[in-house]
Amino acid sequence: MGMVLILVGLLMVAGLALVLIGRRAPRGEDALQARLVELGAMGRTATLEELELSLPFTERVIRPLLQAVSRLISRMTPAQTLQRTRRNLELAGLSQKIGPGEFVAIRYILCILLGGGAFLVLGPASIPTIQKIALIGAAFGLGFYLPGSWLGSRIRRRQQEILKSLPDALDLLTICVEAGLSFDAAMAKVVEKWDNELSRAFARVLQEIQLGRLRREALRNMADTMDVREVSSFVAALIQADQLGVSIAKVLRIQSDQMRVRRRQRAEELARQAPIKMIIPIVFLIFPALLIVLLGPGVIIVLRSGVGRIFGGG
Repeated sequence: MGMVLILVGLLMVAGLALVLIGRRAPRGEDALQARLVELGAMGRTATLEELELSLPFTERVIRPLLQAVSRLISRMTPAQTLQRTRRNLELAGLSQKIGPGEFVAIRYILCILLGGGAFLVLGPASIPTIQKIALIGAAFGLGFYLPGSWLGSRIRRRQQEILKSLPDALDLLTICVEAGLSFDAAMAKVVEKWDNELSRAFARVLQEIQLGRLRREALRNMADTMDVREVSSFVAALIQADQLGVSIAKVLRIQSDQMRVRRRQRAEELARQAPIKMIIPIVFLIFPALLIVLLGPGVIIVLRSGVGRIFGGG
């Protein structure tokens, strides 16, 4: 039974690793551009076959197969599920890399791989049928649950990164605007200085403004794709200042001070939560080890003494 569980666990880890490797593979446009530069340096024209072979295996085989499966699954998936998946991908910052249909297809493919692998491994095993059904069902459920769990952790990590970098970005925006730059130029300075989720969001806002979108709409769209309360309040204050004609420099100064205060409050909150979170490892891991180290020799001495023989000791 232990060997069967180990095999099932290894199969699940292998399937998840294949999915992650496929998603982290280099983009096809970058590989194609590099290959074109290489062939241009050789002084000859590249053929269509050479261009196709220059792409990585994930772009030539895995991605087209995944897209075909995603188109088939998208027609059978409810629109509400696709909309919710699209929203989660936007919150995770992955909407430009993977579509909702592809993500749903990954969930079903991983579910089938893990469930089918568990069926192949547990089928010949001599264990009760109820346990087989339970383990195979758990493998199916795990394959469907893992991508959603990974996406949720990606959303939380992105939001934490935005919260961490927001006060510093507001400080730089305030300094640039008070120095005489426009708000758009100040955002460009933030994009130039840092490379994080917030700076990439600012870069997207600047691109949308250059394409003709109103700044307040671009900022509101940025806040919607983050779902961070501090960013939403910051964007609302900027939009209100723009509509009422209030100085943006003053608004940025007030927002910057408030963000620093909130960051200090979050740090204090986490510091107060630390003792409560430490109770479980202290009680169940540290205290038993200390008791064994401190009381173990004493217990052995007592058992070897006359007192130990009274209670039946050796």
